[in-house]
Amino acid sequence: MPDIKPSALNNQTAIQSVQTRQMFAASPMSLFTSTLLAAILAVMQRDAVEQILVVAWFSLIALVMVARAALVMAYQRAPLKEDRNIHVWLTRFRLGVLAAGLVWGSAGFLLFPAHHPQHQMFLIFMLAGLTAGGVVSYSADLLSGILFSVLVTAPLIVRLLVAGDNLSVAMSMAALLYLGFMLMSLRHINQNLCENIALRLEATARESAIRTSEERYRLLLSHSPVGIFHYDTRLVITYCNERFAEILHTSIERIIGLDINLLKDQSVLPALRRALAGEIGYYEGHYSATLSDASGSIAMTCAPSRDDSGKITGGIAIVEDITARKQIEESLEENREKFRALSEAAFEAIFISEKGVCLEQNSRAQEMFGYTSTEAIGKSGTEWIAPEDRELVMKNMLSGYELPYETTALRKDGSTFPASIRGRMMHYKGKAVRVTSLRDISLQKQAENDLRIAATAFESREGMLITDADSTILRVNSTFTQITGYTPEEVIGKNPRLLNSGLQTAGFYAAMWGEINQSGSWEGEIWNRRKNGEIYPEHLTITAVKDKNDNITNYVASLSDITVRKAAADEIQNLAYYDPLTLLPNRRLLMDRLNQALASSTRNGRQGALLFIDLDNFKILNDTLGHNIGDLLLQQVASRLTSCVRVGDTVARLGGDEFVVMLEDLNEQALDAAAQTEIVGEKILDTLNRPYQLASYICHSSPSIGATLFNNHERTLEDLMKQADIAMYQAKKAGRNTLRFFDPVMQDTINARATLESELHKALEHQQFQLHYQIQVDSANRPLGAEALIRWFHPERGMVSPAQFIPLAEETGLILPIGLWVLETACAQLKTWGQDVFTRDLVLAVNVSARQFRQADFVTQMRAALQRHAINPERLKLELTESLLLENIEETIAKMNALNKIGIQFSLDDFGTGYSSLQYLKRLPLNQLKIDRSFVRDIANDSSDKAIVRTIIAMAHSLNLNIIAEGVETEEQRQLLFDKGCTHFQGYLFSRPISIAQFELFLTAQSC
Repeated sequence: MPDIKPSALNNQTAIQSVQTRQMFAASPMSLFTSTLLAAILAVMQRDAVEQILVVAWFSLIALVMVARAALVMAYQRAPLKEDRNIHVWLTRFRLGVLAAGLVWGSAGFLLFPAHHPQHQMFLIFMLAGLTAGGVVSYSADLLSGILFSVLVTAPLIVRLLVAGDNLSVAMSMAALLYLGFMLMSLRHINQNLCENIALRLEATARESAIRTSEERYRLLLSHSPVGIFHYDTRLVITYCNERFAEILHTSIERIIGLDINLLKDQSVLPALRRALAGEIGYYEGHYSATLSDASGSIAMTCAPSRDDSGKITGGIAIVEDITARKQIEESLEENREKFRALSEAAFEAIFISEKGVCLEQNSRAQEMFGYTSTEAIGKSGTEWIAPEDRELVMKNMLSGYELPYETTALRKDGSTFPASIRGRMMHYKGKAVRVTSLRDISLQKQAENDLRIAATAFESREGMLITDADSTILRVNSTFTQITGYTPEEVIGKNPRLLNSGLQTAGFYAAMWGEINQSGSWEGEIWNRRKNGEIYPEHLTITAVKDKNDNITNYVASLSDITVRKAAADEIQNLAYYDPLTLLPNRRLLMDRLNQALASSTRNGRQGALLFIDLDNFKILNDTLGHNIGDLLLQQVASRLTSCVRVGDTVARLGGDEFVVMLEDLNEQALDAAAQTEIVGEKILDTLNRPYQLASYICHSSPSIGATLFNNHERTLEDLMKQADIAMYQAKKAGRNTLRFFDPVMQDTINARATLESELHKALEHQQFQLHYQIQVDSANRPLGAEALIRWFHPERGMVSPAQFIPLAEETGLILPIGLWVLETACAQLKTWGQDVFTRDLVLAVNVSARQFRQADFVTQMRAALQRHAINPERLKLELTESLLLENIEETIAKMNALNKIGIQFSLDDFGTGYSSLQYLKRLPLNQLKIDRSFVRDIANDSSDKAIVRTIIAMAHSLNLNIIAEGVETEEQRQLLFDKGCTHFQGYLFSRPISIAQFELFLTAQSC
């Protein structure tokens, strides 16, 4: 290996690293070629050498090649960052070469055919070629090349010498010479290769150093705080740095190539040309850029640029932007002039004195005191001070006292004025002098006096609050604290929003501030909150304070507590609109609300009602027990009337013992509205008939009530009041203590309704109700059970339809005792059926109203009835309507689950006519859905009814529910239902609802 100069660029480790990388890079092709040659050799020698030797040798070759291939793959994946790793990998590579050389060299013995000259020649040729290939492949590492060449060739040479014949010896000598030649060639190739690697490494290092140097130079130029550019002898710019481009407010690309002779500002050309003449050129002054609007002051230094022979090839210029410095210098000079000007134009009188003697004064001093400069110079400083203050002023002047203090100044004409004086020692024209400034504070004193007056006014009987333009509180007075409870320390620096009561809307405040910003002030009433949380009414005035430029600087608010005034106004309001005895609205307020109610009725179409109430025999009570007792009665009547109506209704007292109740938002239908009015009227009758405790007396009183309905403005207010009054007198004529409507027809309806309700009570007492039974059958007309239907047999009217009395029973609450009677009667019938083999499997369906089911103790009632009659719960089926699912669904589900657990079945009646949420339907413990008769009636002709029925049946099947259709009257209807999957039926086709005796006869006939 050649000698390599020790340096950082080419050292032994670096060369070995390159050699190792080259050898590993060439290894894949070398391994592939070597393996291929080994395969060829093995195939060719298998006929001349024992086959087991060939196989053993080739196996060794393959093993070595695989190991070397694994080594190559490991090298390619391994990070080579340390020198010691290079030596390790080189050693591993050499070991691989050693193993390969040994295996290939063993072929000279193992695969040498003693009696086959042609195969001998082929082996020699193959090993000689492999040696030449090894020299080429391993020339990068001299040791690897020598090892491989010697190990491959030496065994063959020895084998030929062992043969002993002349030809073999000659061939061995030739092989030895060939080996020597290969080794010399290997050394020569390796030497050239190492030199090339060293040269390449050195070149790479030099390139890196050059790049580093260039980068350092570039960074130096790029980040230089001054602009630098180079130009050639033709005055064309060939380079510039970024700072120079920044100074000129342009880009480097536009500057390079610029002919300096064409500059807009030619002031810098002489300095640039001096550099081309071999001199140093300077320029300092103003400069305007050519390629931009940049303009400012620069300082430029130019020097010649020479080549290696010393010839001037151009110039280098360094440019500094001194605009800021020039501005500072100009500013300093300007400030000096300003100081002189200010001294002359100062508002204060300025004196320069030495040891109390005046040296100079400004023009303001002459104006203020009347002494010319000639008169002032040489005078003692005390000449400008009133005699009583001269000693103090002189003492301060001589002692160097600098803080301002007040004194009385004396003019030339003898007049005096208040002044503020201060002085300071300084050097002036080489002397230690005192500069004294004296200011006339007459206006300040007047302002202070005005402020004292304003402060007195500020502490007025009204609360005062001052804020800045951002509504931050600056000052409040003591009255503000008395009104709000907040001390100045608690509110100064805060926003007045802390007083906000929350009763005014955002729109109110927006309108208020809009008016302030537009007109400059606002005045009105507002609700605010005291510190203790109390809300109070306040009269507030806010005024905006503006400066001479019409900009708002402050807001001044004056406020007063108007609680007392507001209470007095409310009292006046109450006296105007409310009855002072009962505190109820009086006639005026009633008429106003009635007018509003008529307008509302016109908009929404709902009915309203007026009830005119007069106390029966009130005059007798008033005359016998006294007016004070009469007043107590009126007050209690007012309280009871208020308790009888809703929050939005009105109770008013017209005077004496006359009261009016106005009801709003009643039903749109007049008949229903009348029924609602009657309910309220009956409630009033019941409430006012209760005894009154009046002082020590227990009294009774009854009312006569006249009612009339209204909707829209078809009648005037006076007409409505007159109608109610007439109806009230009709109640009086009817015997008092009753309710009468103005409309005779409506009155008849109300009377009929009241009569029917009374007779319902009697029907319960005299057991006028019966249960009729309508059979329910399967698809083969076999009886499954029946539905129990209530019937009312009136002794005079005959049978009353359930459609007449059930709605009234629901409304009045009679449905509860009626429903209980139905359940008890049904359970008793199930008890009877259970004792007969023929009827004990029948199921009896009973309708339960929503009001009855929602009773808190309904589950308890059912359990008690089942235990009382000792019946099988599975034979009882409760039919519920969809209206039950509209409210309190969770309570409904809980009750149904409780009853279902004891065996009671449930059927959802009239399914499809109401509102059934599938979400809740799947949670209900239902056993059956009943298709309403309205869908069954037209199922043969109406495709919509067919679709609805098909959907209901499909839904029931998907929920594993039984399905039954009611109202089946024709065979065609039954067949259509059956075809769609309905197998249970109920209707006139099978039987009408009949009495229990008829029903049992019907069952007997069916069984025959």
